[in-house]
Amino acid sequence: MVGGSEQAHESSARGTLCIFCFAAGSLYMAHRIITQAVIVGARAFGRAFAEAYRHASASSRYSQSAAGSSSTSSHNYMSSGLTLDEACKILNVKPPQGGKANMEDTIERFKRLFDVNDPTKGGSFYLQSKILRARERIELEVREAAEAAEREAEVKKGWNPKVYKDR
Repeated sequence: MVGGSEQAHESSARGTLCIFCFAAGSLYMAHRIITQAVIVGARAFGRAFAEAYRHASASSRYSQSAAGSSSTSSHNYMSSGLTLDEACKILNVKPPQGGKANMEDTIERFKRLFDVNDPTKGGSFYLQSKILRARERIELEVREAAEAAEREAEVKKGWNPKVYKDR
């Protein structure tokens, strides 16, 4: 029996050893699977990031080329979100001709529409903000046209620096 128990002990030790080897092998396999999943995920994330970067770069180049071709109109649209035509339609005024607009009429229509769409009186905040943006857009257009006319007048007149003698 002693011999039999040693034989039983050896076989149980081998069984434990085999179970341990199987568990170590499955841990090794799990480690490989996890590593592969991380590598595949990192590769997919890297490709998506590279594609997003290419798209953003192309979009930036496109907007820069559009800004270069028409300097003020694309900048004005980007800053207010409205074209001049849309702003004039919202306030129901004529577009500025040669950079000059009837600002009194524009301000009068703005005040009336802004008050009518007051949210406390049952109006729409969205419409009120659109009316405000339309007024700002028309004012911006008139202001830029006036600045351009002033620059042209200065160029025609010649360079005349402003010198202060008391400084």
